[in-house]
Amino acid sequence: MSLPASHPRTRPISAGHLRAFDAVARHLNFRAAAEELSLTQSAVSRQIQALEDEVGAALFLRHTRAVELTSAGSQLLRASGVALERIDAAVRQIRQNVGRKSVAITTWASFASMWLIPRLEAFQREHPDIDIRIDASDAAIDLATADVDLALRYAVPQAMPAHAIRLFGEQLTPVASPWLLKTHRLCKVEDLSKITLIEAGDAHRTRHLEWLTWQRWFDHFATPAPATGGARAKAGPGAARPKARLTPQRWLYFNYANQIVQAALTGQGVALARMPLVAESLASGDLVEPLPGMRLDSPLVYWLVQAPRSVVRPEVKAFCDWLLKEAERTRQAIGEVPDPDTVDYID
Repeated sequence: MSLPASHPRTRPISAGHLRAFDAVARHLNFRAAAEELSLTQSAVSRQIQALEDEVGAALFLRHTRAVELTSAGSQLLRASGVALERIDAAVRQIRQNVGRKSVAITTWASFASMWLIPRLEAFQREHPDIDIRIDASDAAIDLATADVDLALRYAVPQAMPAHAIRLFGEQLTPVASPWLLKTHRLCKVEDLSKITLIEAGDAHRTRHLEWLTWQRWFDHFATPAPATGGARAKAGPGAARPKARLTPQRWLYFNYANQIVQAALTGQGVALARMPLVAESLASGDLVEPLPGMRLDSPLVYWLVQAPRSVVRPEVKAFCDWLLKEAERTRQAIGEVPDPDTVDYID
């Protein structure tokens, strides 16, 4: 069965007859397929005929006592078999989830692995009946349209909506493994030139992420470079002297904060770390802050944003309440003092 080449079919087929096709193709027998589908053999035969009419090609060769797939039928089976399995799996998952309480959170990968996931066990212990789904992606998701309840974000205050809840701010500080510091003394800024420095490879991508660079930290804390006589006279007696460029023994770059910290934990160099993400490692002694008096305040802040349609659900409220308590512990761990002139911590 084929159509003239000048009249190719272009309309998509309806999916209603694919179940019958799949059953016949697996059994290669109309009677067995009819029994599986709880239909009459003639009903199955009519569905196959209708599908062949839609496709525009014969799908089976019908012999006296057997059925055989044509090349077109084999091609369709390879696609339909996988598609039906995926549909069935999705339906099973949907049926299992009907009536279950769940909270869907979107955040970026490093924050999920370094801050959120290590704490989740405590929430699960308190709320064993609430399912949690985490979508870890760097892409911003529109909470008004996405199937997500909460977003944990990292941005400057002016980039956030008015209803965003501030979790905690950020300071940047050098960190290293204690055994690395046994062989490399770090007592002053200049000592950093004798060791490998670990940095975010994409920190120069935007203006605000440049706060994560060693050069920004170095510009703030380094001693100004000595000026030559000519340069001093040209600049004038009251002019600030320029800072020297930071030149370590070598650089090591990573794209994600968890990779940067992992490299520091394994003694591969000194990382400029975000305090909220390494507070636990510092408290446990896995990391050491060799220059504790040189923390650099960052304009970037960690936020909680709720989808408007989700705020009334008890399970979402329970997760938010727990999250704010964990945020308070982090603020205490990093020594953050609330500023009455900034946005409230709780909406």
